Amino acid sequence: QVQLVESGGGLVQAGGSLRLSCVASGRTFSRYAMGWFRQAPGKEREFVAAISRVDYTTEYTDSVKGRFTISRVNAKNTVYLQMNSLKPEDTAVYYCAAVDDYGLGRSTVSYDYWGQGTQVTVSS
Repeated sequence: QVQLVESGGGLVQAGGSLRLSCVASGRTFSRYAMGWFRQAPGKEREFVAAISRVDYTTEYTDSVKGRFTISRVNAKNTVYLQMNSLKPEDTAVYYCAAVDDYGLGRSTVSYDYWGQGTQVTVSS
């Protein structure tokens, strides 16, 4: 079992930046692949980025490539999502997810553990 807590969300103007953090507790963090998802009002939860548990390979959805960066620091039990050049369409609740597997899944069913989410609002 692992518990996930996100932070770092907020209100930012278009073109601005935010860094989301997700702290894990409960099991050895390094054994988990990690992902970030987001859910806008009235829409399904969608994949944003993922990082594997061994070689730190990353994957991104096309709409955030070149703007967002996922990273992890195992010593801090933390995964980050650096978000630059934010757009109003990035507005959503952002969720951190974990799975005891190599990782890089793009579906919600690929992950076993979820945080409570953090709101990101980008104004135009």
